[in-house]
Amino acid sequence: MRLFWWANGTDTLGTQISGLVLPLLLLSLGYSPAVVGAVAGLSTVLGLVMGPFAAVLADRGARKRVMVWSALASAGALGTLAAALWLGDPHPALLFTAIAVERFATSCQEAAAGGTVALVCDPTDYPRAVSRLQAGEQGAMVVGPLLGGLCYHFSRWLPFLADALSYLVAALCVRAMRSDLAPEPDQARVEHPAGRSTRAWSAFAAEVGAGLALVLRSPLLRLVLVWGTAVNGLLVALHYTTVFALRESGQGATAVGLVFSLAGAAGLAGALAAPAVARRLTASRTLLAVSWLLVPAAGALALSPRPWLYGLLFGALCLPVPVAAVVLQARVMRVTPAGLQARTSTALATVTGVSAALAPLAAGVSAARAGTAATAAGCAVLLALLAAGTTLAVARGALSVPDGSRAEPRGEPQEIPRKEPRKEPRKEKA
Repeated sequence: MRLFWWANGTDTLGTQISGLVLPLLLLSLGYSPAVVGAVAGLSTVLGLVMGPFAAVLADRGARKRVMVWSALASAGALGTLAAALWLGDPHPALLFTAIAVERFATSCQEAAAGGTVALVCDPTDYPRAVSRLQAGEQGAMVVGPLLGGLCYHFSRWLPFLADALSYLVAALCVRAMRSDLAPEPDQARVEHPAGRSTRAWSAFAAEVGAGLALVLRSPLLRLVLVWGTAVNGLLVALHYTTVFALRESGQGATAVGLVFSLAGAAGLAGALAAPAVARRLTASRTLLAVSWLLVPAAGALALSPRPWLYGLLFGALCLPVPVAAVVLQARVMRVTPAGLQARTSTALATVTGVSAALAPLAAGVSAARAGTAATAAGCAVLLALLAAGTTLAVARGALSVPDGSRAEPRGEPQEIPRKEPRKEPRKEKA
């Protein structure tokens, strides 16, 4: 688990370093905010295409190989982009191809990584393991934007070289893991009613859709899907809106990096506090509290006049989200069979990724036509509608634990039924 933590944290650090400066690079090359948003959105859509297929291979036992080769492909794409920037202004075809390949490979890597925690940890450690991964990611979000801004200040190719190196480190860490990261053979495939007459492509398609089918059957997973999709998309939109607003006010890459470093620090604090919150509050109360806390922070962004205030308000948005994410992810892993972990997490991530793909484009178009303040205000209204819908869904029992599920109401490790088998029936016979 330690090597996986290092791989995930290093990968996130590199992504934060280059992800911050990519919009600034495109803007400096003369592209409009709408084009910047379109590039980010389309590259994400391309990556989402391969994710579900990579998840099938991961659940079949190729999880480690997919993760390693995907990381190497991302390293090659960003290394090529860094070299092109070092030589001068890259051709648009090379620039956009490198972005698309990196997003494509990263999507495969993330899909294959789904379910890794469930394979290397005991269910009693799920909340703590997810919290540590979240803390590592949030820590990278603290350091990454600051490093990205500083690297971009010295040379525009440095952030992309740093990200390429981070992918190499991630590949080495995953390769060094002793576990093969494969589920039990009898859990890795889905049974098909058509039997041997089913064509190979239709059988494979059924395996691809098995995770989504499970999500659609489960009220809990459906709520996680809707909530995660909306929050992720709106946070991405607010991220790009903040970048555009700071750019309009004349702020450079260093100021932008400081703003998102503050936000990352807030997210790190939320991730570290998540296990304690999970022990003291029910999942319903946690989700409702986080949903309503996001609304005023997003609304205040529309009135923010100074960069440091942007940092504080965006930090207020990022503080509670990891708490809800840890609680919900732990419950998702408990109700998902081992042989469907990657496909279920990928189904959730794919739909969530669609909102992340559309959000930059929507934010860019809205900022260009209505302004950054109106865009932030619109996001606040949508978050308020989400909070109201979440409240109604929870009242209807969407987060209740189904009969026979491994999940438990509060997500507390000490209450997991795995302890019951210690009562040995043989003693009664004696």
